[in-house]
Amino acid sequence: MDDTKQRIIDATMSLVRDKGYVATTTKDIARLAQVNESTIFRKFNSKKDIVLYAFQQEQWNPNITPDIFQNITWDLKTDLAMYMENYLERVTADFVKLSIGLRAPQIYAETAPLIMKIPEAFIKSLTNYLGQMYLRGKIPHTDFECMAMTIFSSTFGFAFLKASFGDKLSTVQQQDYIKNSVAIFVDGILNFE
Repeated sequence: MDDTKQRIIDATMSLVRDKGYVATTTKDIARLAQVNESTIFRKFNSKKDIVLYAFQQEQWNPNITPDIFQNITWDLKTDLAMYMENYLERVTADFVKLSIGLRAPQIYAETAPLIMKIPEAFIKSLTNYLGQMYLRGKIPHTDFECMAMTIFSSTFGFAFLKASFGDKLSTVQQQDYIKNSVAIFVDGILNFE
């Protein structure tokens, strides 16, 4: 990829992250990328095309797939911490803000399926893991998808709140949050009736 095209992508995604999709104009993109506005349209058909192209790049997509949750030890505490850590390592404050910026009706139909792959990978992988833990006799039977949704929601919530408010809402740090959340989840899972 040529440098100009990458500058356009980076400028677009930075602006969408900071201002939102609708408020980001091609004039803004051109200014930040240090190109003429006409150059944008020689490289891409539209602002939407730039965003969709950017989602194929690792720096603009956290690449959450079931593969990142393969370091299983079959110890519930260790494995739940691994799920949360791997997610929070990839879903940065920048990505959270970017995904919020991409919820505009003008692009959401195209970006929603791309963004949705992230929770789908987490929930599907964790649901399968919990089912396997049950089959191994390590946890009682329950609605494993519901439990995976609860753990995902807690993990996403931490990422969202930290991205939105930093330490203004809570000074709890990521490792402490994971440790304490895992302890609560393990206790709840093992004592589920």
